[in-house]
Amino acid sequence: MLTAAALVLLMTPGLAFFYGGLSRQKSVLNMMMMSFGSLGVISVIYVLWGYSMSFASGHTGGSDILGIFDNPFSLFGVSQLLETQEVGEETAYVIGGFGTVPAIVWVGFQLTFAVITVALISGAVAERMKFGTWLAFGGVWVTLAYFPLAHMVWGGGLLSDAERGFASWIFGYDEEAGAANVAPIDFAGGTVVHINAGMAALVLALLLGKRVGFGKTPYRPHNIPFVMLGAALLWFGWFGFNVGSEGAADATAGLVWVNTTAATAAAMLGWLLVERIRDGKPTSVGAASGIVAGLVAITPACGALSPIGSLILGAIAGVLSALAITLKYKYGYDDSLDVVGVHLVAGLWGTIGIGLLAVDTGLFYGGGIQQLVVQVVIAVIAVVFTGIMTVISAFIVKPLGWRVSTEDEETGIDETEHAETAYELA
Repeated sequence: MLTAAALVLLMTPGLAFFYGGLSRQKSVLNMMMMSFGSLGVISVIYVLWGYSMSFASGHTGGSDILGIFDNPFSLFGVSQLLETQEVGEETAYVIGGFGTVPAIVWVGFQLTFAVITVALISGAVAERMKFGTWLAFGGVWVTLAYFPLAHMVWGGGLLSDAERGFASWIFGYDEEAGAANVAPIDFAGGTVVHINAGMAALVLALLLGKRVGFGKTPYRPHNIPFVMLGAALLWFGWFGFNVGSEGAADATAGLVWVNTTAATAAAMLGWLLVERIRDGKPTSVGAASGIVAGLVAITPACGALSPIGSLILGAIAGVLSALAITLKYKYGYDDSLDVVGVHLVAGLWGTIGIGLLAVDTGLFYGGGIQQLVVQVVIAVIAVVFTGIMTVISAFIVKPLGWRVSTEDEETGIDETEHAETAYELA
């Protein structure tokens, strides 16, 4: 689990390379700094109150369904984090842990999820958002949007509590089994991470407005090898993301590894096929973007699908995201690095696709429509909740000023915000 946590932590610097390569030369450092800044701010906040909001109340008998009021600042002591009890022949960690995974290890693992989620949003506001405002927004947003949603999905809240959650209200609760008849499935973060980040990116892009010259100036990636390197690091780190969410080295973890690989490979090919048909040429940036789309889509579904189902899910994700990235030109919102087209669209598809392709409970496997209804509901709840909380978070930090000046934007945000340039050219 600690190795998995380290892999997920690596994803944020990997994202910095991915986003940095996609940016223009005069904004690459700022783009990378937004990811590294997220590492600093969100890690500190997670230790102070993020973990307690996300998980502590769900493991201490608290009644807080959003995870906001129970056990604030639970990491100030360590006794609860190390408390154990014997369950059969194993030692279970009962206060905020996950099965036999110690709570303190779970803290480290989940901290990295919060960091990468905030960093993902930054791609939608490239080249125009003040760096200080970005850091403040990240701290406010992760508190108002990410931690409550993580608690709702993973920490015993509205979307995960077997007896009090919405699924048991709709489809009933099995007293003998101690579980809802149909439970939502989000194995590693389709709602909490990708729909959350993608919807926040859309809201921020609309509030901030377009970059100077959007629709007229060609925004070409300044360093495609950076993009490919970033995609490689993301794919590598994603095994910690998905496989680590099993919380054990077992057969399910092996299934998750294979499903993650299968969906990602199929998504890359799906994206390249769209480019070949639409544009005449498959591109390196398209391959890298298809990889990310596949990783996003399989994240919530990786423990519920077969490898063949994962191929189908991934291929469709690559096609959908490749088509979706053109919507910003049609509807006039400046999602700079296609966070909406990749993370929101593929995240929605991966979450809803479970209702079709999940082994046993999916519609295509004879499971009926119930799982599909549950998956649609959790996707809608995530979209609405995140949209509202992102607007609130943005207006809380508005007094700091959202955007750099037009002059600073034209000069280059690296120079004006950080007094640096990426390359010293004669």
